[in-house]
Amino acid sequence: MRNRLTAFILTGMVLGVIVGFAANLWVGGDETLAKQVAGYFHLLADIFLHLIKMIIAPLVFSTLVAGIAHMGDSAALGRIGGRALAWFVIASLISLTLGLIFVNFFAPGEGLNLVRNGAESGVNTESLNFRDFILHVFPTSMVGAMAENSILQIVVFSLFVGVALTAIGEKGKPIVGVIEAMVELMLQVTGYVMRVAPFAVFGALASVITTEGLGVLVTFGELIGEFYIALFCLWLLLFAAGSVFLGKRMFTLIRYVREPILIAFSTASSEAAYPKMLEQLDRFGVPRRIYSFVLPLGYSFNLDGSMMYATFATIFIAQAYGIDLPIATQITILLVLMVTSKGIAAVPRASLVVVAATLGQFDLPVEGVAFILAVDHFMDMGRTATNVLGNAIATSVITKWEGMLEVEEPIDVPHPKAPAHTAAHGRAGLELASDMVDEDKKG
Repeated sequence: MRNRLTAFILTGMVLGVIVGFAANLWVGGDETLAKQVAGYFHLLADIFLHLIKMIIAPLVFSTLVAGIAHMGDSAALGRIGGRALAWFVIASLISLTLGLIFVNFFAPGEGLNLVRNGAESGVNTESLNFRDFILHVFPTSMVGAMAENSILQIVVFSLFVGVALTAIGEKGKPIVGVIEAMVELMLQVTGYVMRVAPFAVFGALASVITTEGLGVLVTFGELIGEFYIALFCLWLLLFAAGSVFLGKRMFTLIRYVREPILIAFSTASSEAAYPKMLEQLDRFGVPRRIYSFVLPLGYSFNLDGSMMYATFATIFIAQAYGIDLPIATQITILLVLMVTSKGIAAVPRASLVVVAATLGQFDLPVEGVAFILAVDHFMDMGRTATNVLGNAIATSVITKWEGMLEVEEPIDVPHPKAPAHTAAHGRAGLELASDMVDEDKKG
């Protein structure tokens, strides 16, 4: 089933491009008809994303609370959080710097000679306010946070609940039992939802190709190609960094996370890959109490692909308008992006928002963002997949630092007690069996 799901996703990607191209030829340049046809294609992706959003809040809450309750040590929680944030900051700096190096080396914007006209960028930057972001982290309502799928707010509330359950000890055990049952329930629902993934992949790609056509890839081919070369080098760096800590198991990790990466790439949505990533990290040997805490943090603060895109796009736009930026100014832009990018959680089109806000801050042509909107989806696919890979590596490395990385389960063989589509139950089943053996010994 595991290999079949990967094959189905890849098949959906290929069919999506083929059918989208055929639909683009059929509509014959009729923009209105193209949007209508694309809308029906994208319905498949929208349904999948709605289902994903349906399970994200209870999945994050239940796994995180259960993980903290079993951790039983607030000092360990602080240590893991500190190590995670340290890794996120270093990874962000590397991503931003690499983007700066490659955009200067390739200079994809030179020769375009765009003329500044003061037009609107089409991207709302009002949501990028660091003060409001800090305030937004703390929820006013648990129900509101879950209704809006505000991951950071859910994390904060879950931290309070998990630590409180640990503090009250025996009195909290019935609640912990309910939450553990909720985890298993949500993993089962996740298995059902993931069956829709190949159809969503097909719909997402068919939709964008129907409206944009393959020609858009030729027109912006140089920009897209050079950006993906930069992303590939970032992947190599992330792989090398992970190998330092994980050794040969780094190759195994890549095999485990290939499906979440494919889902993220084809749907351009990190959220879509989140449930599958939980399952695969569990199978790889990352304990639930680690991945349930580190992964949601990473989804907010560890955006390696988005960081690279931010510097790449900002300098590209300056080049396209013939503006020469001294290296000191470029470094300043990098540092500004380092700070502002940490306040983009839950902001729609977050990377574009950061780029537009940074351009305005340095008096650069903000309307340049509109120039890259045509291919932003194709670039978003790459940066989203990179974000997912970066978080998988970060979570695994932090687990290794803690000395808690367990032996992985066979990647293509589900645990005998688990349904084939939700092998994440496997490790939970092993833990339950171990507990039962311990009880028998006591008896």
